[in-house]
Amino acid sequence: MKTIKGPGVFLAQFIGDEAPFNSLDAICEWAAGLGFKGIQMPTLDARFIDLQKAAESKTYADELKGRVAGHGLEITELSTHLQGQLVAVNPAYDLAFDAFAPDAYKNNPKARTEWAVQQLKYAAKASQNLGLNAHATFSGSLLWHMFHPWPQRPEGLVDAGFTELAKRWMPILNEFDACGVDVCYEIHPGEDLFDGITYEMFLEKVNNHPRACLLYDPSHFVLQQLDYIQYIDFYHERIKAFHVKDSEFNPTGRQGTFGGYQSWANRAGRYRSPGDGQVDFKTIFSKLAQYDYTGWAVMEWECCIKDAQVGAKEGAEFIRKNIIKVTDRAFDDFAASGGNDDFNKKILGL
Repeated sequence: MKTIKGPGVFLAQFIGDEAPFNSLDAICEWAAGLGFKGIQMPTLDARFIDLQKAAESKTYADELKGRVAGHGLEITELSTHLQGQLVAVNPAYDLAFDAFAPDAYKNNPKARTEWAVQQLKYAAKASQNLGLNAHATFSGSLLWHMFHPWPQRPEGLVDAGFTELAKRWMPILNEFDACGVDVCYEIHPGEDLFDGITYEMFLEKVNNHPRACLLYDPSHFVLQQLDYIQYIDFYHERIKAFHVKDSEFNPTGRQGTFGGYQSWANRAGRYRSPGDGQVDFKTIFSKLAQYDYTGWAVMEWECCIKDAQVGAKEGAEFIRKNIIKVTDRAFDDFAASGGNDDFNKKILGL
């Protein structure tokens, strides 16, 4: 068994225009001061990383890695959640998702998709240059608006959607494979990969590609009422990244899983800081340790109630307390009676 690495923190929800969240060195100093050992780094903000340069220059990647290490931290994974989203966008969402793209690619879905695919390919090489073996992203979605359809879905629509999704991702997965890096899809509402079955459908379309792996985030499964513990039993061989994010689901006679168009604080299902929700992290950490998960435990803050900096401070300690230093021996070794074939035969009366 392996001891899980951590605590790490996903920087996406903390980056801003005020210190210490507006530069790499300052945010690293802040994270290290809270007890984090790693940072999961978004890749769209040039103040923190020039993704193309990290892909094309090993020298730049080494310097970036060294700057982070100078604060006593490691880069856990790079993240292309927003670029991954743009690999596949249904036209109904074009206007909203244009916000994730540079101005040069807005109002041009074809060019925007090509840009997103190239961003993922840069991320593969940048991850390799940084010595990383896992990468966090979203799958994008062509079908999400049809998950509970009215009128009913036309026959063959889902198969066509997953065929196209796989077609777009195969060159990316192959690039990651060439770089020795796993693509870890965060299984998430709003993506075509939002539960175990949709992930399996995608796997089939990409011929069980060895790099089509998973970022495990139980918070999304609480909101879907999916068994997030058994999910680990099903998919542990593919889980290569882990977000420690909490959530809760409190249905009433007025609303349930769909949330009634309410704000996050007023939905039946809502995200919380680690330890404040309903996720059984003690069992999760035990399961992941049992299955030899070798990656990081990374806090993602998306609480609808608690202040972000308070959540970060508490989250670092929460992860530290939940990480299990795994044993290097069996608990009953002290009572071992030895044995060989002859000895065992005597015990059996043979």
